[in-house]
Amino acid sequence: MRAAGLLLTPGSNGDPDHPPLVAVQAAVEARTGVPVRRFGFGSPGRGGRGPAPARTAVARIRAEADRWAAELGVEPGRLLLGGRSFGGRMASVAVAEGQAAAGLVLLSYPLHPPGRRDGWRVEHLPRIEVPVLAVSGANDPYGSPEELSVAFADLGGPVQHVTVAGAHVPRDPQEVADAVAAWVAASSGQSQPGPSG
Repeated sequence: MRAAGLLLTPGSNGDPDHPPLVAVQAAVEARTGVPVRRFGFGSPGRGGRGPAPARTAVARIRAEADRWAAELGVEPGRLLLGGRSFGGRMASVAVAEGQAAAGLVLLSYPLHPPGRRDGWRVEHLPRIEVPVLAVSGANDPYGSPEELSVAFADLGGPVQHVTVAGAHVPRDPQEVADAVAAWVAASSGQSQPGPSG
């Protein structure tokens, strides 16, 4: 079933204009025709920027997904949800807690704080039963590719993990965008041309 849209949320700095998110929007819309909406968590007085408490972020994702689905005239379960770092993790929590979604796009998932391998943020993952794409940097201090593979093995739905060059902020935003566009096209049953340019 073709996704009706992709809702993307930012990292803890709350910037929806972060280059990887902008690049993902451009690639997904150009190559799949699936609309993308980016939004931040911060207070209205800060233009949607700035950190937000986890419960507030999850509630905002759920409200924004329901609102956008209504605007599009579709059920919320037709939307892909996700984001970068904190935003992706909060989207995954929302889905684990019952928010309907067609799938999750997790960019630079923050598995644990840098240098701390004992505080994995995985308790909710077994309750996720939708398809998941995880894109992360080969040298991400918040979770190595090997650690993420172990953590995501507990997910209840199919998982595709793509490793790109770089750390928590991948070196080339276009690599992230290409991976997401290809996954959205494949999950929607579309054929997709190669990257342009």
